[in-house]
Amino acid sequence: MKKLLYVLMIVMLFAVLAACGDTENPTEDSATDGNEAAANETDESNSSSEVAEEETETQSIDKLSIGFVPSRDPEEIITATEPLKDLLTEELTTLGYDIGEVDITVGTNYEAVGEALSAGTTDIGLIPGGTYVLYDDGAEVILTSTRAGLTNDSDNAKDWNDNKPTEDSDEQVTYYRALMIAGPSAKGQELAEKVNNGEELTFDDVNSASWAVMSSSSPAGYIYPALWLGDNFDKTITDLENVVQTDSYGSAFARLAAEQTDIMVTYADARRDNVDSWEGDFGREASIWDETNVIGVTPGIYNDTISVSKNSETMDEDLKAAIQQAFINIAQTDEGQEVISIYNHEGYQEATSSDYDDERKAQEIVQSLN
Repeated sequence: MKKLLYVLMIVMLFAVLAACGDTENPTEDSATDGNEAAANETDESNSSSEVAEEETETQSIDKLSIGFVPSRDPEEIITATEPLKDLLTEELTTLGYDIGEVDITVGTNYEAVGEALSAGTTDIGLIPGGTYVLYDDGAEVILTSTRAGLTNDSDNAKDWNDNKPTEDSDEQVTYYRALMIAGPSAKGQELAEKVNNGEELTFDDVNSASWAVMSSSSPAGYIYPALWLGDNFDKTITDLENVVQTDSYGSAFARLAAEQTDIMVTYADARRDNVDSWEGDFGREASIWDETNVIGVTPGIYNDTISVSKNSETMDEDLKAAIQQAFINIAQTDEGQEVISIYNHEGYQEATSSDYDDERKAQEIVQSLN
């Protein structure tokens, strides 16, 4: 009996020891698992912090250069666009870019800005569609401008003269027209009278006048007027006997007012931009609406571009996207509206190269006519 009790006590002792061993092991495992989980949470937290830090990291750019074409007086453009430096810097800061300096220049002509974009010496260019397609091997369009339409939008020249002055409409459009405008000279008035009487002009009529045009890459100042001559007379600008190329529309209006030229070619709302200058700077006694008439109207021209250089060391896909958004945002502010109004822009929308396929066709036609 004593032996039996002794054996039972031994068995119970081993059972208690085994139970204690089983209880201790899970505790250790639980502690180990807890430590590993805490370590994993710390690693994940550190990883998340690193990702967040990467996402909010600001990129520094020493200088962004912007080139404008001389469609207005260069000094006027420089003065009007001065606030763009701070506006663009501020917008790009919110988009993750620290810009040291924004440099703004006006090209000596349209081609100079296109060449600078191609060479990579200018990062951003505000250029017409015609200039863009000539230099699209080195320039990439990212935005096209929108602007208010006009109360005159007929392809009939007489309609523009019957409904003067031309005013803004409430509609936003992505195109504009070029006009052939006759000035106050005797020949200019002669051609205007013929148009307003409902008579068709002949090539002899237009060839007997002196013309002021812009550089050959200007849509309103050369390309589309050349197409108008081709459509109406199977001729082009190089067929005209008396043509002078001016450096800006302001210079062309000054020549027209001084009766040094009879006809100038320009964008459709250019007279609105020169109402004050006509009687002030140019010394005319009557208004620009009384002394000028439209003798020809081109089809619609796709609006100006904001293009970037394909060869700039600064430019990459992220920066392009940031510049797109920055200009869209700037155009939605009062101060931004004032700046971009120098080119009659009122807003911007994203653009692609294919938007300017019609402009490429226009360029091909002009080249074939030449």
